[in-house]
Amino acid sequence: MLHPFRFVRQVALPAGLILAWISTARPEPAPTTAAPTLLPGAPAPNSSQPPAGTHFVSAADFRFRYEGRFDRTDLAAPVVVWQGSRICLDFTGDQLAFRFDGLSGQNFFDVHVDDAQAVLAVPAGGDQRIACPLPLTGGRHRLMLFKRSEAAAGTARFRGIELAPAADIAAPAAPGYRLAMEFIGDSITVGACNEDGAADQWEDRRTHNNALSYGAMTAAAFNADYRNIAVSGMGVVVGWVPFRAAEAWDRVYPDPKSPRADLTAWRPDVVFVNLGENDDSFTHAKGRPFPATFSAEYIALVRAIRHADPAAEIVLLRGGMYGGANSPALRQAWESAVAELERTDPKIAHSVFQHWSSSHPRVSDDRAMADELTAWLKHQPFIGVRPVSP
Repeated sequence: MLHPFRFVRQVALPAGLILAWISTARPEPAPTTAAPTLLPGAPAPNSSQPPAGTHFVSAADFRFRYEGRFDRTDLAAPVVVWQGSRICLDFTGDQLAFRFDGLSGQNFFDVHVDDAQAVLAVPAGGDQRIACPLPLTGGRHRLMLFKRSEAAAGTARFRGIELAPAADIAAPAAPGYRLAMEFIGDSITVGACNEDGAADQWEDRRTHNNALSYGAMTAAAFNADYRNIAVSGMGVVVGWVPFRAAEAWDRVYPDPKSPRADLTAWRPDVVFVNLGENDDSFTHAKGRPFPATFSAEYIALVRAIRHADPAAEIVLLRGGMYGGANSPALRQAWESAVAELERTDPKIAHSVFQHWSSSHPRVSDDRAMADELTAWLKHQPFIGVRPVSP
């Protein structure tokens, strides 16, 4: 079985807002997603008819499996919002093209067909028909689209796929997940810049690959269903974006004006929260003191998560970049909040990353962090399962 997060042969991967607090901090770009233009009630662009001689499969077909937090207001045109979201289907034949519209910002997907993988870039704008970048032969295939770029960078309305005229489709085999894991955080958790070169860059999100973030790797280690609700630049009290984590973690889009998501539709077994780096980097860059209300607002956020998921284990994380590893103000405020939360809630635990990066974590850093977290989880009584073999 093709595991959603176990990646194998990769085909032609072209090279291309939490910010590291190092010697000089600089503000990150604000998210480019204009979520209100895609919120429920907005008219969807009309999709043109598929070319003659193809078999069009609407996104509303019940055999598609959707994994992630989507905007499903229009079942025939679900909006792929959050990074790590997946669309899966089995099909036959040697033709495959994807249909999108209502796009904003930048959207990059990993397209998996059987054991091959390539990057699918979806341009912004209206109706888009994009041929599969992988060579196909006849026979039966397993398809998965994985949204690698973050929600705040762009969203895409999925219309369906085009196949060979006589192609058959089927629902994918049940994935057999052993756990459900949700990661809430900022750019460290997004996987921002992790395939960049020496310097972080924000112009081309192709190199911001959530599939190789520490969260996705950790979920893969436990064969876990995976959700990633993280926004670059987002803080608990203050950050590089104009909203706080408490205003976005439970929304359909990364926007306080967005409708709230139906959190009863999917329940995590473990929720990981890694926030605070931006509170430290932003205030330091602006010459301000670390937020005095950080502990209180962190506690309120975690208790809101607890209210939404009464049975989940909540793991509070710190680190991955300079502030989480080295800022006394952040460490003290975070430890105070964690002590209070663990005192009042037996299903809360914490872990601190020893590995950290002065720039945004690269894939090697994400792997080191995932190894740390996986090793720690193995010894937690609540986890219940051992990691799967690589």
